[in-house]
Amino acid sequence: MIWPANAASTCTCAHRPAARSPFSSYAQQTLIWRNILSEFVWLNGSFGSGKSSIAKELVAAHPQWRLFDPEYVGFMLGPQFPDSAVVDFQDFPSWRRLVPIVADDIACETGQNLVIVQTLLKQQYWTEIAEGIRAQGHSLRHIVIDASPETLRRRITEDQVLHRAAGWRLQHIPTFIDARRDWLAAAADLVIDTDSLSPIQAANEIAQWTTKPAPGEAP
Repeated sequence: MIWPANAASTCTCAHRPAARSPFSSYAQQTLIWRNILSEFVWLNGSFGSGKSSIAKELVAAHPQWRLFDPEYVGFMLGPQFPDSAVVDFQDFPSWRRLVPIVADDIACETGQNLVIVQTLLKQQYWTEIAEGIRAQGHSLRHIVIDASPETLRRRITEDQVLHRAAGWRLQHIPTFIDARRDWLAAAADLVIDTDSLSPIQAANEIAQWTTKPAPGEAP
């Protein structure tokens, strides 16, 4: 089941607006000499919802899409602040500033659209990153990969790859449920219920949906 919400724009291979980016002089220069406008799809949702599996199916079937995992930006930042009390890299303001810049650079270097996979449950953090991506001139669609608490618990406990983190992931299910109720579903352009969908089926739903023009766009 899917529920389209606030449809975002679908624009690829278009000219970027010559607008100033608030992030860095480097980013400002890219707006001048790079003319590729990419579409970014951010897969959000609870741990165990199937985001990574869906993203892998999407990029495997559609060569114009490339996978970007912002977690690696966090892995880079952590060791740079050994004296910091921050435990979750998302709490670093640097992470929230850098993710749009790194995403922009990958898209410009490859000319591809990006599928971004990251659980992001704090509304202010999402707002900062979404504004940063759009300030780079790219379109952004926010897709929430949903599942019932029972399905999430089953998938997490059966996950043999991330079994060591199962306890930590299970603890965050209530946080996701609260975020979905308070702001996440309303902030999504599309919510996909994956209780009865395989990763391939969900990826196909996303691929079909992203080909539709947003309201006000020429088909």
